[in-house]
Amino acid sequence: MSVAMHPAAPHHLPPFITAPGETDVLFTGSVIFLVLAVMGIGSLYFWLHSLPERMSHGGSQIQFQLVAVLSLLALFTHIHAFWIAALFLALVPVPDFWTPLASMADSLARMATGRFRSPAAEAPSEPAPEVLANYTPVKVEAVPPPIPLEKARSDPRDEIAKTHAPEPSDRHQRQPVSVGGHER
Repeated sequence: MSVAMHPAAPHHLPPFITAPGETDVLFTGSVIFLVLAVMGIGSLYFWLHSLPERMSHGGSQIQFQLVAVLSLLALFTHIHAFWIAALFLALVPVPDFWTPLASMADSLARMATGRFRSPAAEAPSEPAPEVLANYTPVKVEAVPPPIPLEKARSDPRDEIAKTHAPEPSDRHQRQPVSVGGHER
């Protein structure tokens, strides 16, 4: 084979046409640029997509969780209304509703039982217990502790003495337990 050019070919070739067996520099540069551009646009997309979460990071935990859920829904469903709602929710400060509700629940519990709520129930990260909304006092019966195994296997004469023991008074008899307005 000869290396000579065909007589019908132009004498001056553009630089993007490579000779046989040589490296195509334009193709290699285009592939590298395309890979870097896709990675850059993808990272910009994820950075922009996490914007509402980063904006609501300093607010309340409930607001942050709502914004995060809306952002994830927008990411996986491609429904842009979720992202817009998350952005608006991140921009608007949510007022503190928990403190007055906790104070009301504490007052109701104090009026109903004469006791304070436990400190664990005052944590703002947990939702208010639903029991306080329909609260009715519950009568609880005190159950005696179980008999240890050694005493249960005692002398049979003790069993005879127990059967002839006097009946307990009325204050020790079992009272019905009221749960949610229903007696059991």
